[in-house]
Amino acid sequence: MTVTLRTHRIGDVGWVIHRHAILYAQDYGWNGEFEAMVAGIGAQFIRDFDPAREVCWIAEIDGRIVGSAFVVRQDDEVAKLRLVYVEPSARGQGVGRQLVRAAIGFAREKGYRRMTLWTNDILHAARRIYETEGFSLVAEERHHSFGVDLVGQNWERGL
Repeated sequence: MTVTLRTHRIGDVGWVIHRHAILYAQDYGWNGEFEAMVAGIGAQFIRDFDPAREVCWIAEIDGRIVGSAFVVRQDDEVAKLRLVYVEPSARGQGVGRQLVRAAIGFAREKGYRRMTLWTNDILHAARRIYETEGFSLVAEERHHSFGVDLVGQNWERGL
């Protein structure tokens, strides 16, 4: 199995929104609020895309999309990791780690000094990747979102 990473093309961001919504509803019971949030992130990425400072990595296996990771500009020194996901058929094969490493490498290359991300504590596999790739948990907060009670987490790392 060979994983290929490429930058986004027309239609890819819509696909990422679609798959995020379906997978998180199936896996965690999250409702349409989550889809709306992801759609907003995707729309803003497309509308404000700055190729000199931002990227959407798409992971493919045999031409089939199996994951994504976005790097967006928070400010001149801080990049934000967004919309990381891996298809169930590709989980456990290093795709998520490859996407996160590509995102970190891109942010470092573009001169960012730190990278941040927001996730929820129930996303165990993603959190393991973030931790092993040098991110540290900096804050947690309980919230009711996407139809369920969650614990949101902010992570960051130096570049």
